[in-house]
Amino acid sequence: MTQVPSVVIDHNAEIRMKPRLSPRRELAHREGAGLDVTLLWFGAETLVVLVCDSRNGTYLEIPAEPQRALDIYYHPFAYRNRSTIDYEDGRLAA
Repeated sequence: MTQVPSVVIDHNAEIRMKPRLSPRRELAHREGAGLDVTLLWFGAETLVVLVCDSRNGTYLEIPAEPQRALDIYYHPFAYRNRSTIDYEDGRLAA
């Protein structure tokens, strides 16, 4: 189980973040030539494509709409501009 923050509104109309457990399911995974790509489902319509490129030390997390999830999974760098996490560090390259 992964903790995913959710917004909770209390009786005083204050908004605060409260972690909640959300099921995580791996729908697809592929690896080869230094590239590792995973499609995860977190329930409802929450899908994320994780990309780890050990050739240059890149890590991405790309949110995916259900209708585009497989396209993002197969072509993640075409959707890099949608990434919520985009980290590159040459020291992590293999």
